[in-house]
Amino acid sequence: MKEPAAKTDKTITLTLHRKISEIAASDWNACAGSENPFVRHAFLSALEDSGSADERTGWAPCHAALMKGERLVAVAPLYVKSHSYGEYVFDHGWAQAFEQAGGTYYPKLQVAVPFSPVPGPRMLCRADAGIDAADFGDALRQVCEKRGLSSVHITFCTEVEWKTLGKSGWLQRLGVQYHWHNQGYKHFDDFLAALAARKRKSLKRERRDAQASGLIFKTLSGADIKAKHWDAFFRFYRATVDRKWGHAYLTRDFFAALSERLGDEVALMMAEHDGAPVAGALNLIGGDTLYGRNWGCEGEWPFLHFELCYYRAIDFAIERGLKRVEAGAQGEHKIQRGYLPQPTFSTHWIAHQGLSDAVAEFLTRERRAVEQEIEMLAELSPYRRD
Repeated sequence: MKEPAAKTDKTITLTLHRKISEIAASDWNACAGSENPFVRHAFLSALEDSGSADERTGWAPCHAALMKGERLVAVAPLYVKSHSYGEYVFDHGWAQAFEQAGGTYYPKLQVAVPFSPVPGPRMLCRADAGIDAADFGDALRQVCEKRGLSSVHITFCTEVEWKTLGKSGWLQRLGVQYHWHNQGYKHFDDFLAALAARKRKSLKRERRDAQASGLIFKTLSGADIKAKHWDAFFRFYRATVDRKWGHAYLTRDFFAALSERLGDEVALMMAEHDGAPVAGALNLIGGDTLYGRNWGCEGEWPFLHFELCYYRAIDFAIERGLKRVEAGAQGEHKIQRGYLPQPTFSTHWIAHQGLSDAVAEFLTRERRAVEQEIEMLAELSPYRRD
């Protein structure tokens, strides 16, 4: 199905696609680039083909492509959402207020990577396309209006996209995550040396206690990850979801497809006891970043979560010369382990003017609070202050 984009001095047509397979992987990746694996064709197609992100789960694919003449110049992972779960940027309150006032909030349009609070580009444009996020935003806004939908949400986008769309009247929202930055460390001990003495002692004790439990740690990637490893990891994933009263969107087939399609860009860190796996942490490797995703375990093991998800991720990043480790959403406890607060960005367009005005007022207050929170949390940094 084709929709006309916003009228500019460029001849642009927006096409919508119910399956990412309708767009050739080479064309999609020419827009997405190679730095962030989450926006590449392989990851998104694994979600769809495995039944993890589809209409049944409330994530109906409606991927957007911008055509300039006969040439594909930009794409965006777009979904029609019938709920607000799996997004990590919460708008349940907006939906409830609108529906109590007699409005219809769902369905809505969501530009996002399903179930993945990973910052990165969302308006994926070829470098020589001559278009930007504002062009794409105008096209999506017109689709929303023509289909009578309530809103468009672009979550965990880049700061450049956030600022560009903000100038076009989109609502701007801030969040916070915790990332570790590699300051040219050659070894984990170099990182420890950068910490204040008390914090350094605490981290050493946690690693020592985690490794004193008789666990064997392995980092697997590519062909080294076998079906038995994914069987165990899926069991851990389900157990973690059950403990958190969540919904297990990701299927066992997703992990198999991920491993097959991304190969050496998947790093699975496992802990074994007496030859049996007891915990695992899934990571994806980007151009300069290690992205921590899911984790789970069986049994009680002191400091195992910190060791498997944070410290071994730092070890891995130092060994590979990666610049950052992004350890996912939430968790102020990450600060004391070297992961410092960073802003995250999302932008929103709401059709109903009254709701848009109310949300804009709320977001103005929220942004101030988040900025103050980031400043306050930064003061908790474990690093030396020479």
